Amino acid sequence: MLRHIYRTFLFGVLFPLTLIAITPAAVSQESGAEPGALKVVYHADFKDPRRFSAMLTSIYNMASTYEDDLADYDIRIVFVAHGIRFLTDDPLEDTPFVTDAALMDRRENLRGRLRALHSTKGVKIELCEITRSQINLPKDKLYKMVDLVQSGVVRIAELQRKGFAYLKIE
Repeated sequence: MLRHIYRTFLFGVLFPLTLIAITPAAVSQESGAEPGALKVVYHADFKDPRRFSAMLTSIYNMASTYEDDLADYDIRIVFVAHGIRFLTDDPLEDTPFVTDAALMDRRENLRGRLRALHSTKGVKIELCEITRSQINLPKDKLYKMVDLVQSGVVRIAELQRKGFAYLKIE
C-alpha cells in the first residue's frame, strides 16, 4: 500500500513537476540573458565568405547542442567593418567593403543560413552603427533582422562584461 502511494506521488506529482522544471525557457530577452544562460558573442569583422560560412556552422552546432541539452542560451553576432558585407545585398560599391565574386557566389546561401539562425535559433544579429554610417549605407538596405548598436567593439566589451564568452572564427 505504501509503495502504491509513493509511486502515485512520484509519477503523479513529482515527475510532471520535474518536466516543467527542465523545460528550456525562451531564449533570453534583450535586457539580458536568463540567469544561468550560456552566453556567447561572435565577432565578425572579416570579408572572407568561407570564414563566415564556418562561423555560421559553428553557431548552428552550438545552438543545437544547447537545445539538445535543454540549456538556455543567448548567442549574438556583432558585425564590424568588413562584416557588413554579410548583412546587405547592396554591392557596397565605392566602399572598402565592395562585394567580390567570392561573396556573390555564396551570398544567397549565407543569407539563408543567417536568417535561419536568427528565426529558428534566436541568434541576435547586431551591426556597428559607425561602420554603416561611415559608408552612408541607408538603414533600409540592411536585412530586417539586423539591430544597430552604437559601436561594435564597445558592444562586444559590454557583452563580455555581462559574462558572454568571446569567439572569433579564424
